[in-house]
Amino acid sequence: MKTINLLWLTLLSLTITPLIAQDTPLWTRYPAISPDGEQIVFSYKGDLYKVNTKGGKAMPLTLHQAHDYKPVWSTDAKHIAFSSNRYGNFDVFIMSAEGGAPSRLTHHSADDYPMDFTKDNQSVVFSSLRTDDANNRMFPSGRLPETYMISREGGRPYQYLTIPTGAAKFNKAGTLLAYHDKKGYEDEFRKHHTSSVTRDLWIYDIKKKSYQQVTDFGGEDRNPIFAEEENTLYYLSEESGTYNIHSIRYGDGTEIPKSKQLTKFKKHPIRSLTMSSNGVLCFNYDGEIYTMEAGKKPKKVGIEVVVDNRYNAEKIVPISRAREMDVSPNGKEVLFVNRGEVFVSSIESGLTKRITNTPEMERSASFSPDGRSILYASEREGSWNLYQTKLGREEEKYFFNSTILKEEVILANDKETFQPAYSPDGKEVAYLSERTELQVINIESKKLRTILAGDRNYSYSDGDQHYQWSPDGKWFLVNYLPNGQWISEVGLIKSDGTEKEPTNLTRSGYGDGSPKWMMDGKLMIWFSGRDGMKNQASWGSQADVYGMYLNQEAWDRMRLTKEEFMLLKEAEKDNKTKGDKKTKEEKDKEEGKDKTDSTKVEKDKLKEIEIDLEGVFDRKRRLTLHSSSLSDAVVSKDGEKLYYLSSFEKGYDLWETNLRTRETKILKKMGARGGGMKLSKDGKHLFVINAGKLMRINLANGKSKPIVLKGEMELKEGAERDY
Repeated sequence: MKTINLLWLTLLSLTITPLIAQDTPLWTRYPAISPDGEQIVFSYKGDLYKVNTKGGKAMPLTLHQAHDYKPVWSTDAKHIAFSSNRYGNFDVFIMSAEGGAPSRLTHHSADDYPMDFTKDNQSVVFSSLRTDDANNRMFPSGRLPETYMISREGGRPYQYLTIPTGAAKFNKAGTLLAYHDKKGYEDEFRKHHTSSVTRDLWIYDIKKKSYQQVTDFGGEDRNPIFAEEENTLYYLSEESGTYNIHSIRYGDGTEIPKSKQLTKFKKHPIRSLTMSSNGVLCFNYDGEIYTMEAGKKPKKVGIEVVVDNRYNAEKIVPISRAREMDVSPNGKEVLFVNRGEVFVSSIESGLTKRITNTPEMERSASFSPDGRSILYASEREGSWNLYQTKLGREEEKYFFNSTILKEEVILANDKETFQPAYSPDGKEVAYLSERTELQVINIESKKLRTILAGDRNYSYSDGDQHYQWSPDGKWFLVNYLPNGQWISEVGLIKSDGTEKEPTNLTRSGYGDGSPKWMMDGKLMIWFSGRDGMKNQASWGSQADVYGMYLNQEAWDRMRLTKEEFMLLKEAEKDNKTKGDKKTKEEKDKEEGKDKTDSTKVEKDKLKEIEIDLEGVFDRKRRLTLHSSSLSDAVVSKDGEKLYYLSSFEKGYDLWETNLRTRETKILKKMGARGGGMKLSKDGKHLFVINAGKLMRINLANGKSKPIVLKGEMELKEGAERDY
């Protein structure tokens, strides 16, 4: 039985031990066997190592803080080409197979990855996403790389093939080039993928300049290598359920031959297939390296790595950028996430305090309605769970200068539960269970209820199912898929769990999403592509902000002209002046208040919103004047102005539309990369997050002020990588 030091189970682990040896370390990757079959070069912890094919101690070939990987041997075994991001993006480098300083071959801003040497060893063939031939029917494409060649001495590369090729390898004579194609953007590590863009094997005849398709399996075929046997390829295929080594004979191209499975691995995929000149195969399986001779079973290569640690186990790093944001109810501190940790900063001084300190990721953080708790999801114990951190001392009001914090578990189970949100009274938490099902948990009793079943959503990625509590806590606005449809609509559903089906509020068929309550529940806004530039058979590429007024009074008020609204405001002001002259006792009597009824006072804190569904589809309007790429939007508390992040030219800018006069202007020129917005509780300020930076905008005068974050954290990169 082998002994494994657990500190080495990840790609790169940090310890304070000055010198460590390990038998068969895990995640040795991208093995490349030498032409004579005697040595293997592989990538481990971002460096290249060389080991005897029979196993033993591995010798480091590179020692650099950059990531060095994807090594390729020259046919004479004298040189090794590899890819490294030493100058920002990945370039092709070449070095002696005995070690020493490598030379940089490529200098383009695109990532370059070597695939093979030419048979005379004078040039390196590599893949790069640069410029397609204008005559290519796929031109232009920003996803499909081309094939290039460059002298091993450097110089100017030239485009060898304009078609997308991957893992290209020459035959022994250098007359044929085998490769797997690339038809789409799917991740190369995706498993069990079947579609029209899965990879197939091809052979390019260099002299005839002709192409022959070798495989047509509906799943993935990749990584071809010319076998010793004539007209035969070794390659990796999922035809057997997971990636195994197959062989296939290719002929005149008139029909696709059948393949033969050579390995029988079941659980994990084989990766990075290479072969020596004498037919010894070498590959990765489950983080380790194997070899296999013809007619024999695969054999694991026992590797011992003796290395010093390049970095300290811990270091202090500055915190000055944010990934997500929330503003406290008092408007004096801002909550954000950086590197999977939750922080709070003073808006005025920038003083920053770290709230969580775990190697696992935290996200979806928000303040409680009273501002004394912070809610977030964290991926601990193997699944996403829900937590909150409270101020530990009653006399302390702010997190950024607090002394005692107390974390509590709200919900922890083996399901993926994340994207939590406090109810408006702070007594319950809504969240997504298993990425699609909307549920609510009572914080005190721990009772659960389902609001929207998981079959009403489909999750493409974490955090893509939008929902929001109503201001009175009695309703949810949700994104959902109606029966028999695959286009998102906005639904309204009760928060008590008594309704099984939401009311479809949008019904456009062009995709509606990201609904928000505005004007204390009188207005709902959402995004839709129904009027923007679109593909009729697909989704819209532009969107607008739409508004639906949830009761007749709010709708009628917004439809008034500027002059009519001014008259109404004057009348309301006069009535207010008369009301102010009444005694407090008269007011209490009119409102039916009982001074001793404390429960009544508490209930008044959450005023029940009025929703009139009769005629609601006639009370909607397009709020933006121009369709565009939208990032976020909010409406002022009085319902008079729309603020939205929109991109027309160079990035997203902050726009303002007067919803009564329709006057539209750029409020803040930003050139941003998307971002989000949050309206302060009093409605006086707008908080914007963009590219990690925060700013506060005074809506009365339009002036903006950056929120400078002044924090730092102790970073344990090894623990992060273990996670």
